[in-house]
Amino acid sequence: MTRGRSPGRGPARARPALAAALASSLLLTGCASSVDPIERLGKRAAGEVRPPRPAAADRAYRRWGLTAPLAAPPSPPARPLSAHRPGAPSLPRAVDHVTTRDKVVFLTYDDGAERDPWFVDMVRDLRLPVSLFLTDSVVGPGYGHFARLRAAGAGIENHTLEHRALAGLPYAGQRTEICGQQDRLRARLGVRPRLFRPPYGAYDTTTRRAAADCGISTLVLWRAAMTPADLVYTHGDHHLRPGDIVVVGPDEATGPSLVDRTIRVLRRVQGRGLTVGRLEDYLE
Repeated sequence: MTRGRSPGRGPARARPALAAALASSLLLTGCASSVDPIERLGKRAAGEVRPPRPAAADRAYRRWGLTAPLAAPPSPPARPLSAHRPGAPSLPRAVDHVTTRDKVVFLTYDDGAERDPWFVDMVRDLRLPVSLFLTDSVVGPGYGHFARLRAAGAGIENHTLEHRALAGLPYAGQRTEICGQQDRLRARLGVRPRLFRPPYGAYDTTTRRAAADCGISTLVLWRAAMTPADLVYTHGDHHLRPGDIVVVGPDEATGPSLVDRTIRVLRRVQGRGLTVGRLEDYLE
């Protein structure tokens, strides 16, 4: 399978020692790759065998290494979870978990460095409702790949223009990062997201103000992350629960591919009696 780089992540909130926290988060989840993933694709493709297409659509799960079909998600709620608490100021709140009784979790991917065409096939074959938080400086000339993913059913969301740690920056700088990517995504993919993931998970009240002024309704964090080794959790039970937001973490040079990491998550999801829901159906 091909491999690239994946999400930049970090602490749920900026700390006084932000630099140390960001360094720690990079060790856990990585960030945008400095190596062109298309170049890496060419180098790694030799000798790899693409899985054969199934004889029928209902056998797609076998092609992608699952032992049973992925259960269809339940009908989404009639009204998505409001981004604002009653009586609270009208600023986006940050969530790492969706309050729901539905047996679903949500798969998210950051940056846009990994542009594996097999992943497009996987999303299409499994009808997998993933959410992609894109950074313009990382995606570069690769918006066509994400247009194909969007056509296959993926949600497209905002992860800033330049992947800067926003907490502590002045309002103008934060607004440029968020609104600038809103404009870029509209121009390139025809979408203007309502969901935003701050790089490294670092944000402050200014981030929330700037996000609101850019049309963002919710800051999306994560409770679980798929690292090259295993699922790790930011807090709470060390297993998947209904409503968990999962970020599929970074590739390493010798680690599993984007498709393989996703398969690992899906097996864990199925093992907990859960399936994958569309995040955009649950968050306003």
